[in-house]
Amino acid sequence: EVQLQASGGGLVQAGGSLRLSCTASGFSLDDDSIGWFRQAPGKERERVSCISSADGRIYYADSVKGRFTISRDNAKNTVYLQMNSLKPEDTAVYYCATDLVCLLGTMSSVAGSWGQGTLVTVSS
Repeated sequence: EVQLQASGGGLVQAGGSLRLSCTASGFSLDDDSIGWFRQAPGKERERVSCISSADGRIYYADSVKGRFTISRDNAKNTVYLQMNSLKPEDTAVYYCATDLVCLLGTMSSVAGSWGQGTLVTVSS
């Protein structure tokens, strides 16, 4: 059974940093890409970043480019999202997902399997 466990959310002041983790079980990161999405209150879910399984291609949404860094540790079967220079508009529930398309210039807006969300709150 494919499972994703997201963690690392919390409350941080604007300009601060957080690192989210997404640990996978039931499949290997060697075999599938992982993506991060977020959904703010009253807003639609948006794509944030992804890293492909095949060759490590990475995508970032324009809104996070230069501030967020995605990485993976295959030995731990875990993907990380390092978030720096956080802004109040980054406040959202962040979800990791797999079974998606991850390319250099884009990522799919849908995914086959989702983890539970982790809440990130950035205060001004």
